[in-house]
Amino acid sequence: MTGKSALPVLSVLVAVLFGSLALALALGNGSFGWPDSAVDWQIVLEIRLPRALAALATGSLLALAGTLMQVLLRNPLADPYVLGVSGGAAAFSLAGMLLALAILPIELLAFAGALVSSVIVFVLGQGSGPWSTARMLLTGVVVAAGWGALISLMLALGDDQSLRGMLFWLMGDLSYARISGWWLPGVAAITVLLMLRARSLNILAAGETQAALLGEDPRRRYTEIYVVASALTALAVSIAGTVGFVGLIVPHLMRLVVGADHRRLLPAAALFGGAFLVLADTLARNLFSPRQLPVGVLTALIGVPLFLLLLNRTGNRK
Repeated sequence: MTGKSALPVLSVLVAVLFGSLALALALGNGSFGWPDSAVDWQIVLEIRLPRALAALATGSLLALAGTLMQVLLRNPLADPYVLGVSGGAAAFSLAGMLLALAILPIELLAFAGALVSSVIVFVLGQGSGPWSTARMLLTGVVVAAGWGALISLMLALGDDQSLRGMLFWLMGDLSYARISGWWLPGVAAITVLLMLRARSLNILAAGETQAALLGEDPRRRYTEIYVVASALTALAVSIAGTVGFVGLIVPHLMRLVVGADHRRLLPAAALFGGAFLVLADTLARNLFSPRQLPVGVLTALIGVPLFLLLLNRTGNRK
């Protein structure tokens, strides 16, 4: 797909994103309609809009992190959730909550956990031999299981009164997520900065040997990717907890739509990732209204069969 032919696709994704935001603002408590009173406008501006913006930012951050992880391992199964990066961020954040470390921002705790998890996967997965994506992926799965066990232990030892809220947050919940509108320009700036490195990402996706032949330093670039992906994941976890499958499904789906060139893949993933999570959260709010589901439950229910469908479609093309 050429740059010109990609423009209509990106335009459609922008329209889908704004459409998902409009639906999130208009749909609430199982009913659809625009506000017609001061109270309705207050609900939209103070509750629905911040939550929708939080979903948009979280989805975009996870999609970008997943795209980077898939470059790193050259494997469409890679994402922050599978590799344990999300688990590390969640474990450190939860530990901070339980220990009442109010002096440390949750974003810093999440980044520390994501970075620690990345270092563990990077060092143990690499080993002393040549670079192996399969070993890295298996190490990530084991590390993710370890963080899950540690989180279960903290929940078992934690306060029963706060257990429900912690469980919802760990499953991915936007009920109390509140972010500034400045996050959106921030996410856009991150996407642009990553697009400036699209050439390096395209080369790395071809393999370590090919990257070295074309003048790239693969190990340095891989380390940079891990750090950046960890930071993006930490920001997403600090907003909404651990939301799975967005970083796995969205890049894979967008790669089928716009191709593997990261000049197009990165903005497409950011746009669709945001729209996907906004729509999923809107569904989570209204599916069993007045009860609300954690959005992570919806992304898993949607993501698992969709990924299996995409995987089967990709396998049939070979």
